Amino acid sequence: MRVTPSTEVMYLKGVGPNRAELLAKRGIRTFEDLLGYLPFRYEDRIRFAKILEIAPGQTYTVQAEVLSGSLVRYTRARGGVYHLFVRDSSGSLSCKFFHGNYLEGKLKAGQRIVLHGKADLDPNRPGRIEMINPEYELLGAGAADSTEVGRIVPIYEAIGGITSRVMRRIIYTALENLGGVIPDPLPAELLARYKFPSRRDAIHFVHFPPQTESVEALNSFRSQAQQRLIFEEFFFYQLSVALRRKAAQQQPGIAFRVREPAIREALKRVLPFKPTEAQKRALGEIAADLERPMPMNRLLQGDVGCGKTIVALEAAAIVIENGCQVALMAPTEILAVQHYLSARKTFARAGYAVDLLISGMKPAEKKAALERVRSGAAQLIVGTHALLEPQVEFARLGLVIVDEQHRFGVLQRKELMEKAALPDVLVMTATPIPRTLSLTLYGDLDISVIEQMPPGRVPIETRWSSEAHLPGVWEFLRRESSAGRQAYIVYPVIEQSKSAESQRSLKAAIVEYERLQKTVFPERKLGLLHGRMKSEEKEDVMERFRRRELDILVTTTVIEVGVDVPNATVMVIEHAERFGLSQLHQLRGRIGRGGEKGTCILIAPKTPGEDARVRLETMVRTTNGFEIAETDLKLRGPGEFFGTRQHGQLGFHIANPLRDFELLELARREALSLVESPGAEPARQRLLSQLPQEWQRRYQLASVG
Repeated sequence: MRVTPSTEVMYLKGVGPNRAELLAKRGIRTFEDLLGYLPFRYEDRIRFAKILEIAPGQTYTVQAEVLSGSLVRYTRARGGVYHLFVRDSSGSLSCKFFHGNYLEGKLKAGQRIVLHGKADLDPNRPGRIEMINPEYELLGAGAADSTEVGRIVPIYEAIGGITSRVMRRIIYTALENLGGVIPDPLPAELLARYKFPSRRDAIHFVHFPPQTESVEALNSFRSQAQQRLIFEEFFFYQLSVALRRKAAQQQPGIAFRVREPAIREALKRVLPFKPTEAQKRALGEIAADLERPMPMNRLLQGDVGCGKTIVALEAAAIVIENGCQVALMAPTEILAVQHYLSARKTFARAGYAVDLLISGMKPAEKKAALERVRSGAAQLIVGTHALLEPQVEFARLGLVIVDEQHRFGVLQRKELMEKAALPDVLVMTATPIPRTLSLTLYGDLDISVIEQMPPGRVPIETRWSSEAHLPGVWEFLRRESSAGRQAYIVYPVIEQSKSAESQRSLKAAIVEYERLQKTVFPERKLGLLHGRMKSEEKEDVMERFRRRELDILVTTTVIEVGVDVPNATVMVIEHAERFGLSQLHQLRGRIGRGGEKGTCILIAPKTPGEDARVRLETMVRTTNGFEIAETDLKLRGPGEFFGTRQHGQLGFHIANPLRDFELLELARREALSLVESPGAEPARQRLLSQLPQEWQRRYQLASVG
């Protein structure tokens, strides 16, 4: 059988139907897919460290023989610690694997093993060195396998029962079977310009690097072969983005009238205050898009409290004055209601009809609202995912505004757009997106940034305190409340779990609300708000808090975005070490919105974990959302920065937008040149025609080329 990159992996020796099924779950179906499954780390197995040479605080790779292994079970819980003892010709080493049940019966005396991990002193036995949870790999019996020792060895993430060692053998066999048949998708002129190796050479290199290569360079992804593959992924991704953008710009849209005196007067009626220069600039960019006869695709980004919503409502006013409807979609009912109330107040002088569509509405109310939307009587329709329901029919939808864009999938945005003939789209986010990611995630959108805060906004003071100081914190809340100001107290969970954590259970909003009302603030009026309450209950609590009928609101992260109560000046966040950095910043943005100084108090242990410490220190140090976003990105990586949106889903196997930003910008320039330069059209057509189908599918180039 002739083997090509598109041959199914099932036919490869060492795979078979069962392993092929496991591989398919990770998107590995062909030889091409398999060779794209790259190592995440490399080990130098040319020279192993001797156990006698190991010093605490350093990371080592050791080849040894198993002496013994045993599981010591926890007393009151499932699981236990697996104690492993190994030796080489120079001495013996102790290893501990927490939650190591899976190793029981797996490691046997006499087996050859490679261990990689950090060495530390055993706190219970001074002078003895141990490794905690090292990575390990059992070596094959008999003669040393050339893929395992005596070389720089690639380490792969295991897939089900397919270990790194098995994956190495499979890939080694695949490369032998393919020989030199690995087509190169990159144009020859790009390879020559950047002195990149061919794809065949790069693939061989990254899977089995020569002994002369630096392990440090490989583990920092700086070898020429890795750089070539990183550039390749960015280039085709950016090519896809640029082609989609060009196709969108060629679609017919609505050219709205913007400069007429009547529209200028309408904007004056809508705007309740003098805008900042940043707001003026953002509105100018949006208005210029609305004027063009092609659909707008713009991202409006800015920190919490910078005034994005009023800019979006001004854009809505332009569209309404042109006789079209506007849909504003928010991720939560609380935020949708907030936008609805804000829009009604803002549009009162202009006389625009504002409607609300959320799942929690009574059937009769919803039916009446749907009819107003269908007839065109509703001019601005604010809602949640309910706007996507089939029964929602617009008379003439001209503008779609999506708030907190990162909480919606691309397909949901597309669903709302498809309810009209190519409406203009404005997406907003209060999660500042570092430039590092915006080029990647939102490359098909134009970006407007509001980096200025409205005048009179006093920076919020943030303190980090421990639970031992809570009596003083509660006293501070009493003083603020006596002065007529309001406060939030935020908890990580709604109610306590039946399975308490090993150290201590988390405080829960429902329990703490009752305790605080009875024993801490009996003289104050407290409210409770959480995500499981019915829509009308949430609205009632928030409305009472807005009207100052409640002094303190005990809540969960349900208030993370959109809640705007200018009189709230204090926020206490319990178990702050449990929250993400962007989440802490969003929560903090709920206070200090009315001109009075805001104070955010983070309650957390004095010695939290390393990442938690960095998060808390960052919150205390700065209120700059862009600085916080950069730190958050470094801590969580590009994969986790947007929750479920992992960079692997963007088609990247090796590229990392944060680590490889310079290559991202380089690839973007080359892709834009190929799409936008008039003379590059033949080269682009030639490239797309020669690209294998699986590559076209991977980067969605087939639909846009």
